[in-house]
Amino acid sequence: MDKLETRSVEERENYQFTKLNEIFLNAKKCSKGWNKILKDINFDKISDRSFLQKLPITRKSSLSKIQAESPPFGDLTTISTNEFKNIFVSPGPIYEPGGDQDFWRMSRAMNAAGFKKGEILYNTFSYHLTPAGQMMEQGGEKLGMCVIPGGIGNTEQQLSAIENLKPDRYVGTPSFLKMLLDSSMKNNIDISFLKTGLVGGEACPPSLSKILKELGCPVLQSYGTADLGLVAYETWDDDGMFCDEDVIVEIIRPGSDEVLENGEVGELVVTTLNPFYPLFRFATGDLSAVMTEKSNSGRTAMRIKGWMGRADQTTKVRGMFVRPEQIAKIVNASEEIIKARLVVGNVDHKDTLKLFVETINKDEKVISSIEEQTRSELKLRAEIELVDSGSLVNDGLVIEDTRTYE
Repeated sequence: MDKLETRSVEERENYQFTKLNEIFLNAKKCSKGWNKILKDINFDKISDRSFLQKLPITRKSSLSKIQAESPPFGDLTTISTNEFKNIFVSPGPIYEPGGDQDFWRMSRAMNAAGFKKGEILYNTFSYHLTPAGQMMEQGGEKLGMCVIPGGIGNTEQQLSAIENLKPDRYVGTPSFLKMLLDSSMKNNIDISFLKTGLVGGEACPPSLSKILKELGCPVLQSYGTADLGLVAYETWDDDGMFCDEDVIVEIIRPGSDEVLENGEVGELVVTTLNPFYPLFRFATGDLSAVMTEKSNSGRTAMRIKGWMGRADQTTKVRGMFVRPEQIAKIVNASEEIIKARLVVGNVDHKDTLKLFVETINKDEKVISSIEEQTRSELKLRAEIELVDSGSLVNDGLVIEDTRTYE
């Protein structure tokens, strides 16, 4: 822990709202996008949560539309596009700026997980277009770790690299870690030097955490997004998830701007203290709840229960967001398709995707065409099943998440 994690609630809020007020005033001055969104705000100081709650909610689900009107970042930055180190592309599409020196603040989660200077970190998050790989790499670099950019896929090659390079820590999705550990046991490959992991990008229910611990690599979870950076992180004290020191978290009733009482489950809304890419009351679409019990670790930040599902139909599969508008594009790409419904499942702790499609024609060429379009749009493979016209339930759902996390 550092002194920021153990300061009083009053000290933290004073720091956060002093910094937020500076960012707020600068955003109104230097960001055309925020100036437009905040045009009806008639006060010039955010001194506490009551003033913060007078700001409008900006939803992640509307970000691609905002950006389309003024690419690439919807004029929501306070510096020009070419002053950022990177531009990342997430499905949607949504464009995210990138910086250096732990721009996403992931080092705090790694430090809480016991990652140390001089250790070797094996990073299996993607380095292609999306920022997850860089988010973790910069966090490791901030701690003084040597980072192996493993990326995604190529299980056999990655196992060989792990066996030869002997990294101390793992970062990536929990399902891929399980795949690596299962494969190492099956092929009699010793990777026991991999002490612990920090996982994210998908849910890691207690049952999967238990399996990973039994396989020799216990893990903690971090919760963050490409837009916000680190939002919350676990510790070995089993205290829930601590909110990062540079975010202000609220829980609101889904579909509204009503702030809920502590303990009630609602949508996670985050204000980030990033002066270059400020996000005010950014509704993530994820469900969580504030924990009120005293922490065992000595940390004093707000705690949340972690990811508890989605407040909208947008969902995360294998570390990638899947949105209703993407399903609509798949439907609109073919005159053969009448209607479609994507069902997300989980088998043996691995996410599964199945697209049920009402079509005029049921020949193999149609299936092949839909498979190709689905893979292109979602950047994920999905099983395709053609069904009779009128057989899909008329309930407005285009994405059904049937996963359970018990």
